[in-house]
Amino acid sequence: MTLIQNLSAADTTSVGASEDQVVFFFELILKGGFWLIPIGGLSIVAIYIFFERLRSLNRASRTPFEFMEKIKDLVTSGDVNGAKLLCSQTDSPIAKMIEKGIHRIGSPLKSIEASIENVGKIEVYKLEKNLSLLATTAGAAPMIGFLGTVSGMIQAFISIAQEEGSVSPKLLSTGIYEAMITTAAGLVVGIIAYLGYNYLVSKVQKAIHYMEYTSIDFIDLLQEPQ
Repeated sequence: MTLIQNLSAADTTSVGASEDQVVFFFELILKGGFWLIPIGGLSIVAIYIFFERLRSLNRASRTPFEFMEKIKDLVTSGDVNGAKLLCSQTDSPIAKMIEKGIHRIGSPLKSIEASIENVGKIEVYKLEKNLSLLATTAGAAPMIGFLGTVSGMIQAFISIAQEEGSVSPKLLSTGIYEAMITTAAGLVVGIIAYLGYNYLVSKVQKAIHYMEYTSIDFIDLLQEPQ
């Protein structure tokens, strides 16, 4: 019974300690002050942009592997309408580029290349939508955090200057750690946004390379003797 009682007491102590840590964590957030509001807003913006862009990029890269093989067979056999239908049924930047090129079949190759390139630029712009805002968030969050820390330090030193007599170490340390909360929050948001931005940029670059490769493959197809 003594062992069971000791285990129960230990469990109760650990639960109580974890609850105290959670309460202390939220108290720290509340002590961060006004500057945590814009940092929190930037974190919401960063999370929304990341997942929205990730979903769009994943959808844009879902071009079936056999898509170009079917296009080659249809164009080679002279079934241009079938190739157009296949492109219209495939929702991807590559399909839109190839569809534009198919519509230009019969025109000079330079004209076909230019039309495909123009569509590609539009699709790249769509892929990169809001990435600059995510990069801005990655840079702005730490700066706002530093500004909040400087503001908090100024208030802490004002409070120290207004104290009569000796300044207690508790007053000094409390003012400093409360001021540092905004820096920590800004750095966390900035690091997460920065990592998310670089990950999305790598996916965009991968999609662009595949679009360029596919457009070159299509132009080579048109240059083959019929």
